[in-house]
Amino acid sequence: MGRVDRPKGILKTTEMSAKIIPFKQDSNYYFQKGSYYHQKNKLSKALLFLKKAIEIEPGNAENHYHLACLLSKTSRLKEANQIFKHVVCNLNPELTECYFFMAINCGLMDDLPKAKQYLLKYLQVSPEGEMVDEARDLLAAMEEDEAEPSELNQAMTAQESEALERALSLLSGEELQEQFRDKSFRQALQRGLYQGSDSLKEKIIRLYGKIHSPDTCGMLKDYVVSPWITERLRQIALLELKNLSPAENCRIYSAGRIVEINLCNYPLLAPVWKEKWQEVLNQTFINMRKSEYYGEEFFEDVQAIWLDFVNRIYPHMPRIMKPQTWAAALEYCLVRFHFLSLTQKELAGQYGVSLGGISRKYNFINRVLHIDQKAYRNMLAFLAHQDRKRN
Repeated sequence: MGRVDRPKGILKTTEMSAKIIPFKQDSNYYFQKGSYYHQKNKLSKALLFLKKAIEIEPGNAENHYHLACLLSKTSRLKEANQIFKHVVCNLNPELTECYFFMAINCGLMDDLPKAKQYLLKYLQVSPEGEMVDEARDLLAAMEEDEAEPSELNQAMTAQESEALERALSLLSGEELQEQFRDKSFRQALQRGLYQGSDSLKEKIIRLYGKIHSPDTCGMLKDYVVSPWITERLRQIALLELKNLSPAENCRIYSAGRIVEINLCNYPLLAPVWKEKWQEVLNQTFINMRKSEYYGEEFFEDVQAIWLDFVNRIYPHMPRIMKPQTWAAALEYCLVRFHFLSLTQKELAGQYGVSLGGISRKYNFINRVLHIDQKAYRNMLAFLAHQDRKRN
């Protein structure tokens, strides 16, 4: 089976003299491919296709705009803002959303004066725009912070950030619970959550998830609705919120607006997984690429299976001691789902793991996702479709 993104080289015609027609790979073709991979969260591929679309049609403002949005999502904020500015200044001044997204990116780069300037510009040029309410809310929040100076608004120094991070690493669980009762410690944590290093922010988010109190739940909810935080940290905070209140609704900042989600059904993204979770997926991909058996769609399916499994079982994900065993079991899930002729014994040899280990891990995943039942239903649907075609 070939790759799904490989363009077909010829098209049949009714004229005997014209056997082939070259496949035209125009700007729209590459834009559509970029959009496809963006939706699949394969951002590096999406970037390549969008850049190719721009090479072919450099004057297309929409292509530049989507590239800037994608760069923002991958934390290349300065580069994204240069493109947003190029769009409104040189290509299409009516794409006023660029000012809003430039404001968000400036906030993420801790340039709040510039962020405020772009928000005001957006309201000026697009008073009826789709993100007017969000822009006004952000400006109001910024003005409130400026009007009420406090210790929480004072910039945290690198030394303070390092000292707090050391303290969190050294204190035991009981000691942290005890310290959390102290108001000054809670204030230090809140400052660190917004102003500390990324590693400190992550430790504070994990701590809030362990404390299991209405206060920490509220702090995390305030955090995920903020546009000034990176998407990676937002996803980590959502993981902890899912642990604290899995059935609750929650407001988050997403794609330029504030939306309400249900934590139970909200899909979490791979970049925030623990290293071992990602290693399982990487090991599976490595082994699958050794075979010509798999087309690109199979890689998407196996990733979807693993993501679904982690989301359903979190926060009770078992400890992964040997990623190769889990990877072999994950590939076997794919094999079962598509009724492929590959056995657990063959996979055990390929991954260098025991047959019993694969069997146990597969049975565990199958109990959670019901792979066998889904595969059976898919096969029945396929056979019914083939029967209809014959008749």
